[in-house]
Amino acid sequence: SDHMENIYGYLMKYTNLVTGWQYRFFVLNNDAGLLEYFVNEQSRHLKPRGTLQLAGAVISPSDEDSHTFTVNAASGEQYKLRATDAKERQHWVSRLQICTQHHTEAIGKNNPPLKSRSFSLASQGSANSPGVQRRPSQNAVSFFNVGHHRLPTGKRVPIMQPDHLVDVREMMSQAEGQQRDLIRSIECLPVSGHLTSLDQDLLMLKATSMATMNCLNDCFHILQLQHASQQKGSLPAGTTISWLEPKISLANHFKNGAAQNFPAEVNKPASVREEQCTAEPCQLTREHEEINPDEELEDIGDDKEDDLGAVEEQRSVILHLLSQLKLGMDLTRVVLPTFILEKRSLLEMYADFMSHPDLFIAITNGTTPEERMVRFVEYYLTSFHEGRKGAIAKKPYNPIIGEVFHCSWRMPKSDVAADAGSNFSAHSPSEQVTLSKHLEGQPELDYYTVKFVAEQVSHHPPVSGFYAECVERKMCVNAHVWTKSKFLGMSIGVAMVGEGLLSLLEHGEEYTFSLPCAYARSILTVPWVELGGKVNINCAKTGYSASINFHTKPFYGGKLHRVTGEVKQNLTNTVVCRVQGEWNSVLEFTYSNGETKYVDLTKLTVTRKRVRPLEKQGPFESRRLWQHVTESLRDGDIDKATEHKRALEERQRNEERLRAETETPWCTKYFLKEGDGWVYHKPLWKIVSGAQTQQTDTN
Repeated sequence: SDHMENIYGYLMKYTNLVTGWQYRFFVLNNDAGLLEYFVNEQSRHLKPRGTLQLAGAVISPSDEDSHTFTVNAASGEQYKLRATDAKERQHWVSRLQICTQHHTEAIGKNNPPLKSRSFSLASQGSANSPGVQRRPSQNAVSFFNVGHHRLPTGKRVPIMQPDHLVDVREMMSQAEGQQRDLIRSIECLPVSGHLTSLDQDLLMLKATSMATMNCLNDCFHILQLQHASQQKGSLPAGTTISWLEPKISLANHFKNGAAQNFPAEVNKPASVREEQCTAEPCQLTREHEEINPDEELEDIGDDKEDDLGAVEEQRSVILHLLSQLKLGMDLTRVVLPTFILEKRSLLEMYADFMSHPDLFIAITNGTTPEERMVRFVEYYLTSFHEGRKGAIAKKPYNPIIGEVFHCSWRMPKSDVAADAGSNFSAHSPSEQVTLSKHLEGQPELDYYTVKFVAEQVSHHPPVSGFYAECVERKMCVNAHVWTKSKFLGMSIGVAMVGEGLLSLLEHGEEYTFSLPCAYARSILTVPWVELGGKVNINCAKTGYSASINFHTKPFYGGKLHRVTGEVKQNLTNTVVCRVQGEWNSVLEFTYSNGETKYVDLTKLTVTRKRVRPLEKQGPFESRRLWQHVTESLRDGDIDKATEHKRALEERQRNEERLRAETETPWCTKYFLKEGDGWVYHKPLWKIVSGAQTQQTDTN
């Protein structure tokens, strides 16, 4: 009782994206269980600008910083507040929590649970029917009959066995269905009359039922952990614990405040049940899988992202999302709405950067170090155009940890720029056998093969590793990228943190490179993508380097997608090539000898990648993993796509939590951690080095 005094003072309150944070004078009225605010202290005698009922509310300190906290009322209204320092925040949070607990317990004492166990409304008649006429002494809770199972007297509760978890899960599913029916019944009530869907007691009942189901799911999760820990000692080495079923997604019961349909578990699509199923353990083997390029077929899919319909229809959702964000906020853990997704994983997007394999292979064909550096810059600048699917800024799927993507390209040798004479047939016989065993005993093929593999090696932070190689030309590229996204007001920025390494083993050269930042602009109207920032390409052996600037459009005037750069010899500080133009249109290369070359990216031939059919892909390969989300997006069924996406994300979070609690480390499949980066487990430079060592020993 000593802590139940009224407190007051100034706090900052977040209003919306336009208004931002504003100082307001807040008063905690402990007697009434209200949090009120006024424009300033002088207007305290006037009517409050806003009032929150604290009974049933949740007071949450924010992890954004040490000053911010939120007050989430049972009605669904939320105040996002900020104190001057951590001490003041703790003072407000503790007093609010004490007041909230006091008034929540008071409601519980005044409304004891009833004995019947039905979740149905007492009456579904019209507003004039006797069942709906509410007596002054009658609480809304009494319109709902909520009962309890009781054990027979004298019988002991049996110890829960692991085999009973399936029965518990079935009972939980039934309870979740009944709880959804209860909420639907409340939401179906009229908005006016004696008993409405906004009745304070009904809102409290809805909030407490949700909290109860969430608590029960937490308890069930503890039982699963206990079962897993009992089994841990007998698990064979290398076994990964199976994904658990996600908890009930309470936050997604409603969309824009409207009543939703809540089909029972049996009515869910089979694909969703498959994604959420936990009856059979999903043991993951992290052994390397060698993909046979002959099993891959040319990709005939065409998922251009030019549809604006979904964006226009979901404008209110975007506005609501933006109102929850602050400038500079890290969006890594923010779940974005499904309708802004493009129909491919981020791992496949990295593969699409390789859509001009002829230019990639032609790098090693340069006759001089200068020419090879210029060819690499040409390939680098032409890769981003095809990496984007259409002009509309949409976001690829966030890869699930352990997700992989395989593909390859076949490039006719006649389509690759003339080389310097160091071709595949010039390699020693022992190297040919070691590097290309699949060609042994076969006539020389008339095409080059470029193989690609990508893997999501980390979830927090989100890091992807990808690797591509052309064995015949003894060249490969290895890269790791950490995508850091931030909210910038009317745009979203994504920094591509990481480094790539191109190895030309015929010449003993290594080229390091970085990636530009990407920006989604005009996210409230017609979103579009631009690149920005400075990137560098360096070859330590030859002393050549390239500096490339991706220019963002100025506020007034200026061109879109402009890029400039130069290639220089570091020892002499001589510029040997300059480049300018647009990275998605025409590039102009000017060489030191006065020659000029134009590259029209819109006319470049795109080589379609080759991908294994879905039925031959593993369960963690991107297209099979996301197939139901992709199919739903193609059909325009955003709700179904969201359901499939949520199932994947939930089971990833549950698996991550289970690994942490059971101290089970995550094992990658294709990439190994080396220093701050990730390297493919069997890069071509190791194979070539081993082949050369073997040849030396033989001689």
